[in-house]
Amino acid sequence: MRTLSRYVVRAHVGPFIFAFSAVTGLLFLNAVAQRLEDLVGRGLELSVMFEFMMLSLPHIVALTFPMSILVAVLYAFSDMTGSNEVMALAAGGVHPLRMLTPLLGIGLVLTGTMLYFNDRVLPESNHRLSSLLSDVGSTNPTFDLREEVINEVPTDDDTRYFLRARTIDPTTNRLTDVEIYDLSRVGETRTIIAARGEMALTPNGEDLYLTLEDGVAFSTNEQRPGGFQRLYFEQQVIPFRGVRAQIERRVGGGARGAREMTIPMLRERVASAIQNTHSSADEMREHSEYALEEALKPPENPDAHRFAEDEVGSFSDRLVLEAASNAQATHARWDLQRRDVYRHQVEIYKKHAIAAACLIFILLGLPLAIRYPQGGVGMVIATSVVIFFLYYVGLIVGERFANRGQVHPWLAMWTPNIILLVPALYMLTRVGHNVGTNRGSRWDEIRYRFGAFLGRVLGHGSNQGPASAGEPVADGGVG
Repeated sequence: MRTLSRYVVRAHVGPFIFAFSAVTGLLFLNAVAQRLEDLVGRGLELSVMFEFMMLSLPHIVALTFPMSILVAVLYAFSDMTGSNEVMALAAGGVHPLRMLTPLLGIGLVLTGTMLYFNDRVLPESNHRLSSLLSDVGSTNPTFDLREEVINEVPTDDDTRYFLRARTIDPTTNRLTDVEIYDLSRVGETRTIIAARGEMALTPNGEDLYLTLEDGVAFSTNEQRPGGFQRLYFEQQVIPFRGVRAQIERRVGGGARGAREMTIPMLRERVASAIQNTHSSADEMREHSEYALEEALKPPENPDAHRFAEDEVGSFSDRLVLEAASNAQATHARWDLQRRDVYRHQVEIYKKHAIAAACLIFILLGLPLAIRYPQGGVGMVIATSVVIFFLYYVGLIVGERFANRGQVHPWLAMWTPNIILLVPALYMLTRVGHNVGTNRGSRWDEIRYRFGAFLGRVLGHGSNQGPASAGEPVADGGVG
């Protein structure tokens, strides 16, 4: 049996590595392409770009790792069943579930590995990536200029320039309808208007040169009231000194969001938020009791009966309104604290649920692959896409409901796992009765059953199906 276990494990290694590399590579390129426009044009060093790409990788791995496990299980067992290896083992007295035993052990190891990854590696990478993007966003923006807006151009010298352009092409660094306001000299203002312009950095990336074409420059001076100087030009170069993007990296990284915390951090935050909700609830109760006591308190003045009824009512109404306002503000604060509890609990249960999905996908992949072995790569891709789509949509929807407090966080995060686990366990109990071969359990059987269903619905179907191995055919034929 050790030989069988080693054979089953080796059959999954190749498909897993291929699926993990291919899917991770595609999602990685997509993620980098989406964020690349936020970094290009800032004169950043290659080390910063490389750090950004590496920190973007763990989040993708957290998604593709369980996905690759399902693809490997579907492909390996589908190929083994199509080659009649599963049928041969069953004929030799080896139950198909016996092949699942080594995978369950590996699945437990992968589940623990994934849980450690989600708890330790992923939060730290998310935090460092968030800090890096924040630091990059606070640097001097070399080409981070907005159209139809007066942008201040930060420099290291004493010059003060403001730039406005109708269009700015971030790819070619071309500008149209450019207006520049030079306020560098005290008491003197210079305005430059050009039809078009182009920006370019020096080789060392420290200075920016703006080349203007077909423009005019107006200059005014406080020492000559009412006068101005006008100068037409075909081309003019304006230097901006010291605009190189220097990143000031923060020490300590700042505060962490929910997705940047480990499980102990999340539990500590949940305990603190629960304590805050109790304090807010006690404060609301104190406001209500105070209003009630003041409203029912007898007047201190024994001659209070001489006051008009409307005056007493007005005083009581003011107390009630003041207490209601305080209670409403406290309730709003309590609701925010309650949602803070749910949001952090969701992250705790999500880390465990995604890790457990590795084991559930193994349980689900075996019966599906054995039942329909002849689907090939098309069946593997189609089945994987459908399962992952349903699983991750379930996680996203459940997270939204849990953050609002409409569903308990544990139920919201574990419902997709439960939905997949129940049919997986049912199909595993039937896997010994439904072992397909390369003559049966193919896509044509699925098409036949779908056609038979439509026939029954329309009232003119046939109950005869495709012949399978060892099954008699109508009119005396044999399969």
